Amino acid sequence: MNLKSIFAVPDTPTPVSLGLLFARLFAGAAMAQHGWPKMQNMTSWMGDAMPGFLQALAAISEFGGGIALILGALTPLAMFGLLCTMGVAANSHISRGDAMVASGPGQGSWELAGLYFVLSLMFILAGPGKFSIDKMLFGVRGASGHDPVANDA
Repeated sequence: MNLKSIFAVPDTPTPVSLGLLFARLFAGAAMAQHGWPKMQNMTSWMGDAMPGFLQALAAISEFGGGIALILGALTPLAMFGLLCTMGVAANSHISRGDAMVASGPGQGSWELAGLYFVLSLMFILAGPGKFSIDKMLFGVRGASGHDPVANDA
């Protein structure tokens, strides 16, 4: 297995790639903004609730994953980190009894973590689209799933 087989972008029509681009830009910017304050205090932003190295991994996956998503760079890897982080975040909210959607001010919910979890899964499955660094570096997977295509319309 080589890098092209992991990071080559699925062949998508231009309108789909544009939709993926807009989703990447918005979700990546939002995720990077969520992660930036955590990067300032990487190993203790949650207090003692989680080991410091796991807090650092979460901070990196949010901030770094957000930047990678904006660029469409190493998308499967970045989104796997974010998928794991958001799975833990959603689970922690659910285990506290938080509703999916907060019913009032100051109430916790797992809605946002769940949404980022689903978006991460979508980008793992669909790829970042043709307007991405992954496409420039690794090409497009053909119908067989193996053949990078140098030129596509």
